[in-house]
Amino acid sequence: MSSIEQQAKGNKQGEVRYLTPLDIETKKEAKYCRFKKNDIKYIDYKDAAFLLYLVNEQGKILPRRLTGTSLKFQRKVAQAIKRSRHLALMPYVGDMLK
Repeated sequence: MSSIEQQAKGNKQGEVRYLTPLDIETKKEAKYCRFKKNDIKYIDYKDAAFLLYLVNEQGKILPRRLTGTSLKFQRKVAQAIKRSRHLALMPYVGDMLK
């Protein structure tokens, strides 16, 4: 085998790269709604320190698929964050907020 054929297959040993097994972590941590688990009924919009855990560095609200929050509480979280922003307790946009 020439070196051109080896380079075309992927690396110097002549192995085909896409046939080698990938080291992908398939076991994920189970998601849960922290509000249901801790029996929280009301999300306080005045608690900006807690609400900062539910937004990213730019100030965007984190989606349910990342936080594991149930639909009912995700709506309450979004409303609380919007109210907190309106009263200037939280910024609308943040440059490296955390």
